[in-house]
Order: sequence, then structure tokens, then C-alpha cells
Amino acid sequence: MSVMPTDLRTGTVGDVMTPGVLTCLPATPLRDVARMMARHRVHAIVVFGADDSLHPWGVVSDLDLVAAIGTPATAGTVAASPVVTVTPELTLEHAATLMAENQTSHLLVVADTGLPVGVVSTLDVARALAGG
Repeated sequence: MSVMPTDLRTGTVGDVMTPGVLTCLPATPLRDVARMMARHRVHAIVVFGADDSLHPWGVVSDLDLVAAIGTPATAGTVAASPVVTVTPELTLEHAATLMAENQTSHLLVVADTGLPVGVVSTLDVARALAGG
């Protein structure tokens, strides 16, 4: 990660995103999703369809996980869908607007090829706003 920009109008998603994407299938039990989050210290797991590993269709956030406690839910039943995607070049201001408009705390960052390269969260934007 590079130095955090303090101006959301000029800082980019690529400046603050967490590189890499942790994934699971829709049938993954939430306990397994929770283990992944805890082990890797992340707040979101991207859900890919079993028949299409190139196009994500949902994101399970830590809040989704907490809301489903006590239910027999799986990643596929609680994942927010559709996935909101951005490119690394997008400004943080625009990313923050997309988060607010879509009521989501995580955006999937994709390369020009459409393949996922990372995740940007509201905490990433907050860190940038705070100056790192």
C-alpha cells in the first residue's frame, strides 16, 4: 500500500485498497466464512458461483455474518448482491459515493480484464480521510 492521500478527490482506490480477494462458494457454511475472516483479518469474503469462477455475484460482510447468527444460512443466502465493482483508478470520492448509494461497506476492485484484484472498504476510505 502506498502513502494515504488526504484528498478524496485526487486519491484513488488503488492507493488504499487491500490487494487480493478471499472467495468462497454460495454453499459455504457461515461458520467457515467466519473462520476465513478471522484467520485473514478481513471484513468481507467474495462469493463466486460454482459454475462461474470469473464473475462474482455477492459479498458477505462481517455485518451480514453477525445478522445471520443463529440461522442455518450459507454464504449464498446472506451475500449482498449484485457486487459493486470499481477500478483502481477511480477516485476515493467516487468510491465513497458508490458505497453510500449502494448501502455497502465493500467494493470489489477489478482490473481492466474484469478480474478481481482487491477490495476497498469504508475503513480504507476513513483512513485516507484521516491522513493515513
